[in-house]
Amino acid sequence: MEESIAVLKRDRRFSKLIEKHGLPDLKRSKNFFQSLVRSIVYQQLAGKAAATIFDRFVSLFKNKKFPTPEEINKISIEKLRSVGLSSQKASYIKDLAQKFSDGTIKQNKLNKMTTGEIIEHLTQVKGVGVWTVHMFLIFTLNRLDILPTGDLGIKKGFQIVYKLKQLPTDIEMEKLAKPWRSHASIASWYLWRAADEKKK
Repeated sequence: MEESIAVLKRDRRFSKLIEKHGLPDLKRSKNFFQSLVRSIVYQQLAGKAAATIFDRFVSLFKNKKFPTPEEINKISIEKLRSVGLSSQKASYIKDLAQKFSDGTIKQNKLNKMTTGEIIEHLTQVKGVGVWTVHMFLIFTLNRLDILPTGDLGIKKGFQIVYKLKQLPTDIEMEKLAKPWRSHASIASWYLWRAADEKKK
């Protein structure tokens, strides 16, 4: 991360953000299954609401520890819905658990795969799209070169930081990111901060 910060500091737009927000916190559970369940729960929800549902979900299980795929296989969709999950998200979590249980998802090989291979591998799961995999790559595998161009917060961050008249296209974002593209995960964290600030 040090190298990424050094590269971004050369750009005055990012140096201001680094000064203001400090170093990024990209730590999340190293339990791959937990990280993906969390991403599904958080899809299209405000952080606070998603966190409440996620906590309720965990409390459904013994000892209130994060459940294994096998434990989720045994629970009903109705029980999952009782904590505030939509029937769609409940079915996605069940599909994820099934694919971890039966070996469709080869979690022991994920670290050795390329970004493209991981996207292809994980999007076999219902409800896991490119955005979800990008979050997994940034926060769980800590890959440094991920630019989630499909994320609205990233688009808004670019618009604010680069003073653009409208939200940029994927091509425009990739063009603007060229000077720091191999450190895009860290840059993304600051783009999210810029977007959050504007909301407030």
